[in-house]
Amino acid sequence: MKRQIYELLYKEEGLMPQEVAAHILMAAVIGIVIYLSYAISHKGTIYSKKFNVSLLVLTTLTGTVMTVIGNNVALSLGMVGALSIVRFRTALKDSRDTVYVFWTIIAGICCGVGDYLVAAIGSGVTFLLLLLFGAVKNDNRMLLIIRARRNTGSSIKALVFKMFDGNALLRVENTTADTVELIYEFSNKTLAKAQKKNGDICDAIYNVGQVEYANLVLQNDEVSS
Repeated sequence: MKRQIYELLYKEEGLMPQEVAAHILMAAVIGIVIYLSYAISHKGTIYSKKFNVSLLVLTTLTGTVMTVIGNNVALSLGMVGALSIVRFRTALKDSRDTVYVFWTIIAGICCGVGDYLVAAIGSGVTFLLLLLFGAVKNDNRMLLIIRARRNTGSSIKALVFKMFDGNALLRVENTTADTVELIYEFSNKTLAKAQKKNGDICDAIYNVGQVEYANLVLQNDEVSS
């Protein structure tokens, strides 16, 4: 019984150099596909070439690790223990980046164990999905931030409601004994429609009187590093 457990834990199935090379090269090929997909779906300031290169290398490294582990249970447990002490604190700029990290790991695992068909089909389907939906841009939200004397709060609310036809959502209302701060949220399309109808939004708000400032701020999903 002890010998069977020992053989299970320390089972060694040596791979030929050609097989090792095939595993790692296939992982690199799929890594290039992931690299291209990331470059296509991420545009503008949110694109990070360093992160994209890291995805490519991570795919190859995962395939290499899985090639080493193979069916060796003891080695796999040791690898998990070693990796568990490593903590990654890199901030992700976009929620899609999590998808790409998982894609690289899964593709590397598939290539490392020799399941090229699964890696190819899965990567192909993922590439198409991200190509179709990954590059879709959100309708960037706008914030209208107003600070004024507290006694003008009701007039400003009525004016904003009229200019935006009730489509501006009041997110925040901060008050002090003397002032009120209002933060409205709406889409770019709603803002364009309101400006076409009423002219400059901030000028109209300043005409109410006793307004300290009125600012329009673009809010999107991009996070600065």
